[in-house]
Amino acid sequence: MATRTGHAHPTTRTYWLVALVLAVITAVEIAVPYLAALDPVRVPLLLLLGGAKFLIVVAVFMHLKYDLKSYRFYFAIGLAGTFVVFAVVLASFQAF
Repeated sequence: MATRTGHAHPTTRTYWLVALVLAVITAVEIAVPYLAALDPVRVPLLLLLGGAKFLIVVAVFMHLKYDLKSYRFYFAIGLAGTFVVFAVVLASFQAF
């Protein structure tokens, strides 16, 4: 088993910056439905913003940014697996 000692952890300042970025993204997500000009791109924009928040939380709060790169690979495999399982469940209910 590979171990890594002395890897960097985020500082308190990093956590505050991440909280600020997440708050701004959340404010934009709340404003998007009220802006009629964004009707054609509303859903893709909200999906993009939600995905960005997901990646930030996973990278910083789950420490994937600071841990071994193999952990990112394992996480990506699990994430891909969830999409496959979700598609199988939808197919079993004839949702397609």
